[in-house]
Amino acid sequence: MRVDTPTRKPLDRHALWSLLSEKSDFWTEVDVVGVTGSTNADLAEAARHGAGQGRVLLAEEQVSGRGRLDRRWESPARASLMMSFLLRPTLPREQWGTLSIAAAVALEEALHAVCAVRAKLKWPNDVLIGGRKVCGILAQAEGSAVVVGAGLNVSQTEAELPVPGATSLLLAGAATLDREEIAAAFLAHVAAVYRTWEEQGPASVVERWERNSDTLGRQVAVSFPNGRSLTGRAVGIDADGRLRVDPGDGPVETVAAGDVVHLRPRA
Repeated sequence: MRVDTPTRKPLDRHALWSLLSEKSDFWTEVDVVGVTGSTNADLAEAARHGAGQGRVLLAEEQVSGRGRLDRRWESPARASLMMSFLLRPTLPREQWGTLSIAAAVALEEALHAVCAVRAKLKWPNDVLIGGRKVCGILAQAEGSAVVVGAGLNVSQTEAELPVPGATSLLLAGAATLDREEIAAAFLAHVAAVYRTWEEQGPASVVERWERNSDTLGRQVAVSFPNGRSLTGRAVGIDADGRLRVDPGDGPVETVAAGDVVHLRPRA
Protein backbone atom coordinates (compact mmCIF):
# COMPACT_ATOMS: atom_id res chain seq x y z
CA MET A 1 0.00 0.00 0.00
CA ARG A 2 1.37 3.38 -0.99
CA VAL A 3 1.87 5.89 1.82
CA ASP A 4 1.29 9.40 0.49
CA THR A 5 3.34 11.80 2.60
CA PRO A 6 5.19 15.06 1.86
CA THR A 7 8.43 13.04 1.72
CA ARG A 8 7.10 11.14 -1.30
CA LYS A 9 7.02 14.11 -3.66
CA PRO A 10 8.45 13.41 -7.12
CA LEU A 11 12.09 14.17 -7.76
CA ASP A 12 12.65 17.50 -9.48
CA ARG A 13 15.48 17.02 -11.98
CA HIS A 14 16.10 20.74 -12.37
CA ALA A 15 16.28 21.29 -8.61
CA LEU A 16 18.63 18.33 -8.27
CA TRP A 17 20.89 19.57 -11.06
CA SER A 18 20.96 23.04 -9.51
CA LEU A 19 21.95 21.65 -6.11
CA LEU A 20 24.53 19.33 -7.63
CA SER A 21 26.09 22.03 -9.80
CA GLU A 22 26.76 24.07 -6.67
CA LYS A 23 28.65 21.18 -5.08
CA SER A 24 30.54 19.48 -7.92
CA ASP A 25 31.67 20.00 -11.50
CA PHE A 26 32.23 16.31 -12.18
CA TRP A 27 28.78 15.23 -13.32
CA THR A 28 27.73 15.82 -16.92
CA GLU A 29 24.10 14.69 -17.15
CA VAL A 30 21.32 13.84 -14.70
CA ASP A 31 18.11 12.15 -15.81
CA VAL A 32 15.05 11.15 -13.76
CA VAL A 33 12.53 8.59 -15.00
CA GLY A 34 9.25 7.51 -13.43
CA VAL A 35 9.56 3.76 -13.89
CA THR A 36 12.30 1.57 -15.31
CA GLY A 37 13.43 -2.00 -15.09
CA SER A 38 16.85 -1.22 -13.64
CA THR A 39 18.90 1.99 -13.63
CA ASN A 40 22.07 -0.13 -13.75
CA ALA A 41 20.85 -1.99 -16.82
CA ASP A 42 19.85 1.28 -18.51
CA LEU A 43 23.25 2.87 -17.96
CA ALA A 44 25.07 -0.31 -18.95
CA GLU A 45 23.21 -0.14 -22.26
CA ALA A 46 24.18 3.53 -22.58
CA ALA A 47 27.81 2.63 -21.87
CA ARG A 48 27.74 0.04 -24.66
CA HIS A 49 26.71 2.86 -27.00
CA GLY A 50 29.56 5.14 -25.90
CA ALA A 51 27.98 7.23 -23.13
CA GLY A 52 30.59 9.30 -21.32
CA GLN A 53 31.68 9.40 -17.73
CA GLY A 54 29.56 11.45 -15.35
CA ARG A 55 26.10 10.40 -16.47
CA VAL A 56 23.53 9.81 -13.68
CA LEU A 57 20.14 8.12 -13.84
CA LEU A 58 17.53 8.09 -11.06
CA ALA A 59 14.20 6.26 -11.06
CA GLU A 60 11.14 6.78 -8.92
CA GLU A 61 10.35 3.08 -9.21
CA GLN A 62 12.22 0.00 -10.45
CA VAL A 63 10.41 -3.14 -11.55
CA SER A 64 13.46 -5.34 -12.20
CA GLY A 65 16.02 -3.97 -9.77
CA ARG A 66 18.71 -6.45 -8.72
CA GLY A 67 21.20 -6.51 -5.91
CA ARG A 68 24.20 -8.73 -5.30
CA LEU A 69 23.89 -12.44 -6.16
CA ASP A 70 20.96 -11.50 -8.45
CA ARG A 71 18.62 -10.77 -5.53
CA ARG A 72 15.46 -8.85 -6.37
CA TRP A 73 15.29 -5.30 -5.00
CA GLU A 74 11.94 -3.51 -4.70
CA SER A 75 10.64 -0.37 -3.00
CA PRO A 76 7.42 1.65 -2.95
CA ALA A 77 7.42 4.44 -5.53
CA ARG A 78 9.25 7.60 -4.42
CA ALA A 79 10.23 6.07 -1.05
CA SER A 80 13.86 5.51 -1.99
CA LEU A 81 16.76 6.93 -3.92
CA MET A 82 17.29 4.44 -6.73
CA MET A 83 20.16 5.67 -8.84
CA SER A 84 23.12 4.66 -10.96
CA PHE A 85 26.10 6.54 -12.34
CA LEU A 86 28.62 5.83 -15.06
CA LEU A 87 32.39 5.98 -14.60
CA ARG A 88 35.23 5.32 -17.03
CA PRO A 89 38.22 4.55 -14.79
CA THR A 90 41.81 4.97 -15.91
CA LEU A 91 43.29 2.72 -13.20
CA PRO A 92 43.98 -0.95 -14.04
CA ARG A 93 40.92 -3.13 -14.34
CA GLU A 94 41.93 -5.34 -11.40
CA GLN A 95 41.40 -2.34 -9.10
CA TRP A 96 37.86 -1.60 -10.26
CA GLY A 97 36.45 -3.89 -7.60
CA THR A 98 37.12 -1.18 -5.01
CA LEU A 99 34.69 1.25 -6.66
CA SER A 100 31.73 -0.14 -4.70
CA ILE A 101 33.81 0.45 -1.55
CA ALA A 102 34.48 4.01 -2.71
CA ALA A 103 30.75 4.60 -3.24
CA ALA A 104 29.96 3.24 0.23
CA VAL A 105 32.53 5.59 1.76
CA ALA A 106 30.96 8.51 -0.10
CA LEU A 107 27.47 7.64 1.08
CA GLU A 108 28.52 7.25 4.72
CA GLU A 109 30.14 10.70 4.61
CA ALA A 110 27.14 12.27 2.85
CA LEU A 111 24.63 10.82 5.32
CA HIS A 112 26.64 12.20 8.22
CA ALA A 113 26.95 15.64 6.62
CA VAL A 114 23.36 16.08 5.42
CA CYS A 115 21.17 13.72 7.47
CA ALA A 116 23.14 13.82 10.75
CA VAL A 117 23.09 10.02 11.00
CA ARG A 118 26.07 7.77 11.59
CA ALA A 119 26.30 4.79 9.28
CA LYS A 120 28.64 1.83 9.24
CA LEU A 121 29.90 -0.20 6.30
CA LYS A 122 29.47 -3.93 5.81
CA TRP A 123 31.68 -5.74 3.33
CA PRO A 124 31.39 -5.71 0.42
CA ASN A 125 28.75 -3.12 -0.37
CA ASP A 126 26.13 -2.54 2.32
CA VAL A 127 25.58 0.59 4.39
CA LEU A 128 24.08 0.03 7.85
CA ILE A 129 22.45 2.23 10.48
CA GLY A 130 22.14 0.63 13.89
CA GLY A 131 23.15 -2.70 12.39
CA ARG A 132 20.29 -2.61 9.86
CA LYS A 133 20.72 -2.19 6.12
CA VAL A 134 19.76 1.20 4.72
CA CYS A 135 21.51 0.95 1.36
CA GLY A 136 22.99 -1.61 -1.00
CA ILE A 137 25.53 -0.75 -3.68
CA LEU A 138 26.27 -2.73 -6.84
CA ALA A 139 29.10 -2.03 -9.30
CA GLN A 140 29.32 -3.78 -12.66
CA ALA A 141 31.88 -3.48 -15.43
CA GLU A 142 30.62 -2.81 -18.94
CA GLY A 143 33.50 -2.73 -21.41
CA SER A 144 35.72 0.21 -20.45
CA ALA A 145 33.06 1.58 -18.10
CA VAL A 146 31.81 0.83 -14.61
CA VAL A 147 28.18 1.39 -13.66
CA VAL A 148 27.58 1.86 -9.94
CA GLY A 149 24.06 1.58 -8.56
CA ALA A 150 22.72 2.44 -5.12
CA GLY A 151 19.34 1.79 -3.52
CA LEU A 152 18.91 3.96 -0.43
CA ASN A 153 15.83 3.54 1.78
CA VAL A 154 14.54 7.03 2.58
CA SER A 155 10.94 7.20 3.78
CA GLN A 156 9.85 3.58 4.19
CA THR A 157 7.82 2.77 7.25
CA GLU A 158 8.55 -0.38 9.24
CA ALA A 159 5.75 -2.20 7.43
CA GLU A 160 7.17 -1.30 4.01
CA LEU A 161 10.65 -2.68 4.60
CA PRO A 162 11.44 -5.78 2.54
CA VAL A 163 13.19 -7.72 5.34
CA PRO A 164 13.43 -7.41 9.15
CA GLY A 165 17.11 -6.49 8.94
CA ALA A 166 16.46 -3.33 6.92
CA THR A 167 15.84 0.26 7.97
CA SER A 168 15.23 3.67 6.39
CA LEU A 169 16.36 7.23 6.98
CA LEU A 170 12.87 7.96 8.31
CA LEU A 171 13.16 5.25 10.96
CA ALA A 172 16.72 6.32 11.78
CA GLY A 173 15.57 9.86 12.62
CA ALA A 174 17.44 11.59 9.79
CA ALA A 175 17.61 15.37 9.88
CA THR A 176 16.21 15.53 6.33
CA LEU A 177 14.36 13.21 3.99
CA ASP A 178 14.68 15.57 1.02
CA ARG A 179 15.77 13.22 -1.75
CA GLU A 180 17.21 15.94 -3.98
CA GLU A 181 19.36 17.24 -1.14
CA ILE A 182 20.54 13.73 -0.22
CA ALA A 183 21.23 12.75 -3.83
CA ALA A 184 23.21 15.91 -4.52
CA ALA A 185 25.31 15.40 -1.40
CA PHE A 186 25.94 11.75 -2.22
CA LEU A 187 26.99 12.49 -5.80
CA ALA A 188 29.26 15.33 -4.68
CA HIS A 189 30.97 13.01 -2.21
CA VAL A 190 31.23 10.28 -4.87
CA ALA A 191 32.99 12.71 -7.21
CA ALA A 192 35.49 13.71 -4.52
CA VAL A 193 36.18 10.13 -3.40
CA TYR A 194 36.47 8.94 -7.01
CA ARG A 195 39.00 11.64 -7.84
CA THR A 196 41.08 10.57 -4.84
CA TRP A 197 40.75 6.96 -6.01
CA GLU A 198 41.97 7.90 -9.50
CA GLU A 199 44.83 10.13 -8.33
CA GLN A 200 46.15 8.11 -5.39
CA GLY A 201 44.92 4.59 -6.08
CA PRO A 202 42.51 2.57 -3.93
CA ALA A 203 44.63 2.47 -0.74
CA SER A 204 43.43 5.73 0.81
CA VAL A 205 39.79 4.93 0.01
CA VAL A 206 40.17 1.44 1.46
CA GLU A 207 41.59 3.00 4.63
CA ARG A 208 38.56 5.29 4.93
CA TRP A 209 36.27 2.28 4.50
CA GLU A 210 38.13 0.40 7.24
CA ARG A 211 37.72 3.30 9.68
CA ASN A 212 33.93 3.02 9.40
CA SER A 213 33.64 -0.73 8.97
CA ASP A 214 31.07 -2.77 10.84
CA THR A 215 32.65 -5.97 9.53
CA LEU A 216 36.27 -5.84 10.66
CA GLY A 217 36.92 -7.47 14.01
CA ARG A 218 33.79 -9.61 13.83
CA GLN A 219 33.32 -13.33 13.51
CA VAL A 220 31.78 -13.79 10.08
CA ALA A 221 30.36 -16.63 8.04
CA VAL A 222 31.07 -16.43 4.32
CA SER A 223 29.02 -18.39 1.79
CA PHE A 224 30.72 -18.67 -1.59
CA PRO A 225 28.90 -18.90 -4.94
CA ASN A 226 30.23 -22.46 -5.39
CA GLY A 227 28.58 -23.61 -2.16
CA ARG A 228 31.69 -23.57 0.01
CA SER A 229 31.54 -21.82 3.40
CA LEU A 230 34.12 -20.19 5.64
CA THR A 231 33.88 -19.01 9.25
CA GLY A 232 36.45 -16.81 10.91
CA ARG A 233 37.43 -13.36 12.07
CA ALA A 234 37.38 -10.51 9.54
CA VAL A 235 40.82 -8.93 9.91
CA GLY A 236 41.06 -6.50 7.00
CA ILE A 237 40.58 -5.88 3.30
CA ASP A 238 43.40 -5.84 0.79
CA ALA A 239 44.27 -3.25 -1.85
CA ASP A 240 41.86 -4.85 -4.33
CA GLY A 241 38.96 -4.73 -1.89
CA ARG A 242 38.97 -8.42 -0.95
CA LEU A 243 38.00 -9.36 2.60
CA ARG A 244 40.71 -11.06 4.68
CA VAL A 245 39.32 -13.74 7.00
CA ASP A 246 41.32 -15.56 9.68
CA PRO A 247 39.69 -18.98 10.30
CA GLY A 248 41.79 -19.49 13.42
CA ASP A 249 43.00 -22.94 12.41
CA GLY A 250 44.75 -22.14 9.16
CA PRO A 251 46.12 -19.37 6.97
CA VAL A 252 44.24 -16.10 6.44
CA GLU A 253 42.05 -16.32 3.35
CA THR A 254 41.09 -13.53 0.97
CA VAL A 255 37.48 -13.42 -0.18
CA ALA A 256 36.73 -11.76 -3.52
CA ALA A 257 33.03 -12.63 -3.68
CA GLY A 258 30.68 -14.15 -1.16
CA ASP A 259 27.67 -13.58 1.08
CA VAL A 260 28.82 -12.40 4.51
CA VAL A 261 26.86 -12.78 7.76
CA HIS A 262 28.01 -11.08 10.97
CA LEU A 263 27.95 -13.67 13.74
CA ARG A 264 28.57 -11.55 16.82
CA PRO A 265 29.47 -7.98 17.88
CA ARG A 266 33.00 -6.85 17.18
CA ALA A 267 35.53 -7.57 19.91
